[in-house]
Amino acid sequence: MPESGHGISERPRAGAMLTGVGDEVPEDLLRHVVRTSGLPSAIARRVVSDVMGYFVETPEEYVRRRHAELRARQLPNARIWPLLREELAVRPVAAPELSERQLRRTVYG
Repeated sequence: MPESGHGISERPRAGAMLTGVGDEVPEDLLRHVVRTSGLPSAIARRVVSDVMGYFVETPEEYVRRRHAELRARQLPNARIWPLLREELAVRPVAAPELSERQLRRTVYG
């Protein structure tokens, strides 16, 4: 993950725009969005960055955030748990951080 500048590696929170070094929007994705949407490059970059920032949540972070949101709407846990399972089944989530060893094992077995 990118460094925050304070020596602590942080993940952007859901909805946060990516702004740090290493958070660049993939150029091929940017070109695709510009081409298919007709948006100017600067606006497309902002939109892609915002969307990427939204999806950096881990499953655990997502569950905690959504549970709090649903509880604030007075939903009981008996309704929340099935809803969270449905949402997680279709939601792209951030990949877990993998060690170099885990990466090597993925490639070489």
